[in-house]
Amino acid sequence: MDLEWEQIVVDASDPHALGRWWAEALGWVVVDENDDEIEIRPSPDRLPGLLFGRDPGGKVVKNRLHPDFRPRDQAAEVARLLDLGARRADVGQTGDEPWVVLADPEGNEFCILSSRR
Repeated sequence: MDLEWEQIVVDASDPHALGRWWAEALGWVVVDENDDEIEIRPSPDRLPGLLFGRDPGGKVVKNRLHPDFRPRDQAAEVARLLDLGARRADVGQTGDEPWVVLADPEGNEFCILSSRR
């Protein structure tokens, strides 16, 4: 097989604002930007990246694909992301889960998993 995972494309009403939000949230860098798109990566030469492209239609339903992140300190990371502008999201969880569901500024869900033991 000769495939390399280049990036995930994320539709956004404001790709620059959302891309920069995720760059700050992940500690990544902007590697390319034009009027309608912005690409971020862990470092300029490291893949995969996230490419945010302009789509004027807003998010309507729960994402079919979402990232999970495992921090060293779940509570601290949830607080940091909420301070950056994330918000808690309800996708039908019962409340007993060891993860926290958040949404980015445009409503895209992601999970902060419990810290590794």
